[in-house]
Amino acid sequence: MSPQSTSQQPSTSDSAVSREEILEIATLARLGVDESTANSYADDITKILKMMQTISNVDTTDIKPLANIHEACQELRADVANHDIDRERNQSVAPAVEEGLYLVPQVIE
Repeated sequence: MSPQSTSQQPSTSDSAVSREEILEIATLARLGVDESTANSYADDITKILKMMQTISNVDTTDIKPLANIHEACQELRADVANHDIDRERNQSVAPAVEEGLYLVPQVIE
């Protein structure tokens, strides 16, 4: 690949990714990708690129950029203990309980 070809962006009308491109990239990245997986990746990436093209057509002229999701106003409730919780009733549906604690399967030996 020449330096010019890597700096060029694909045209918006041809956003399909081929199996050959996936296999070439996998070879360059030293990844083991077989033919059927390459086909699947090509299809998935093509769908994503088409979705991005659709999204880029949305008019966002009057939309203020959001730098952080927490900039949106969110009403927070007071952090107060709720004494209305019925522990026995809640634990009655648990698969295993011992001395008021939920028992879960051991996942680390």
